[in-house]
Amino acid sequence: MMLVDDRVWALFKGHWQHTLTYWSVFFSFGLCIAFLGPTILDLRCQTQSTLQEITWVFFAQQLFLMLGSALGGLFKKTLRCSLSALFVSSLVISVVFAIIPLCHHVLMLAVAMAISGTAMGVIDTIANLQLVKLYQKDSAIFLQVLHFFIGLGALVSPLVADPFLSEGSCVLGGNMTANSSTDLHHLRSYLAGKGTTPLHNVSHHYHLPTEGIITTNVSYAFWIMALINLPVPVAVYVLMYRERLFPCSNHSPRLLDKEKNSQKNQQDHNIQGHRGLFGCCNYADVKDRPASYFLLYILGGAVLFITDGIITAGCLTSVFWASVTAGRLASIYLSYRYTQQRLISVSLAGMMVVQCLLLILYSSPVFLFMGTCVLGLFISSVFPCMVALTEDMVNYKGCATTVLVTSAGTGEMVLQLLTGQLIHSKGSYSFMLVGMISSCIGFTVFLGLIYIQHLHRSSQAATSKEIAMTEKPSSE
Repeated sequence: MMLVDDRVWALFKGHWQHTLTYWSVFFSFGLCIAFLGPTILDLRCQTQSTLQEITWVFFAQQLFLMLGSALGGLFKKTLRCSLSALFVSSLVISVVFAIIPLCHHVLMLAVAMAISGTAMGVIDTIANLQLVKLYQKDSAIFLQVLHFFIGLGALVSPLVADPFLSEGSCVLGGNMTANSSTDLHHLRSYLAGKGTTPLHNVSHHYHLPTEGIITTNVSYAFWIMALINLPVPVAVYVLMYRERLFPCSNHSPRLLDKEKNSQKNQQDHNIQGHRGLFGCCNYADVKDRPASYFLLYILGGAVLFITDGIITAGCLTSVFWASVTAGRLASIYLSYRYTQQRLISVSLAGMMVVQCLLLILYSSPVFLFMGTCVLGLFISSVFPCMVALTEDMVNYKGCATTVLVTSAGTGEMVLQLLTGQLIHSKGSYSFMLVGMISSCIGFTVFLGLIYIQHLHRSSQAATSKEIAMTEKPSSE
């Protein structure tokens, strides 16, 4: 039995270079999103800062990722703008990786993270929307592959960094202890989510000198990741050349010229409403919309605000990202076999059950490991499924992708801060409690979204019927 039918395969063959390019830029996204966690102690040594100061670079990256997601829609008016933004953003990621070893002050590092966060946000919005534009009702399976590449990049990043991480103290000359190497190992385990020491006691348990000779080799990891990422902007550049977006490439046939004109015209009609986040507020476009139309955006964004916040609210290890990646790989086939509504329902229900069990059995290291893996499998497919489902609800004419991506970025930033404050004051158990409450809220909001979808379609059907009845007498 074929994994996909001939129609879906034919769609892919018609857009293969565009699709592969968008998938590759999400690999860049994954590289960027996962390297801070494992390298944070070495970056603390490099910048000679305290642990509390270095953690602000997380906030800088997440804040500008959210802003980049909102601004990404400004580059979607033409294919030239979209691909140019993807080229610059993916190239910026390689440049940031290359200059991180030169950032010897925490403020310089925070600025570099802010730049990379903006590039990530632009990539997130554009790649999702371009795939929705290409495939529309068949976009779910291709979005699952897109988000699989995030997991792949996030899995590769810590593995590249690991050989270059300091085993002991990476700042020599301070007041060192005989157990400093063991202390650093325990602290790195804690930052990876394996420790039991509350965050507000970290400074008392671990001696982290800020003055002395820096001995870290983590620079090589960032330079290697910069090289790994370089083929991505090259792939975008090649696509721009094939699309005749440069004067020197006029002799090459455009890839999209091979499409049927009727299909292209219909696609242009359906996506003409796509624009930046702020362009969604155009009064002329929304004045006649029913309240249910706006609720679809609000509730869809709320689900991703919660679920993406859960993904990044803690310090995630390669094991978690491996399970997320495996889940998205499996969801490629599941998206073809089952509806998005069913997949999201099962995912959110599974998240609630797993996190409830984690609350009960949190003292068991074996179950924590297994539960974290299963949680990654359930949560992995929510984002791409929600984008495909919400775009379908608004008939691919609104700003759903931009709104959803921005909502997800906001959730990543807000829930990360909230969880950090709770762990700081209440201990690490509060993270699992927040996750459980958030999952329950997310499932409830999703049920509300399905109900509003029913009302919205009923309203549209009634309006269409009234218009048909009004036009019938006049035609007679």
